[in-house]
Amino acid sequence: MDAKDTQIIMVHIEKNGELKSLWDEHLDFERQLEKMDRKPFLSPEEKVERKRLQLAKLAGKTRIETILADYRGDQN
Repeated sequence: MDAKDTQIIMVHIEKNGELKSLWDEHLDFERQLEKMDRKPFLSPEEKVERKRLQLAKLAGKTRIETILADYRGDQN
């Protein structure tokens, strides 16, 4: 997400519980993926878990983008 999107999130995060939950989850997925990326290799189970995290992060980001589109509409 770009800086403008992050700024919109920070403005609305305390008023929108779903956005806060999605954002916290997004950051958690990023931390988990970064931790996995630092490993020299992943076991087959870890590879499956990494893919699951990527898909969950993408689904959450899609929902965040939908919420942000509503807020961007309010700003125009």
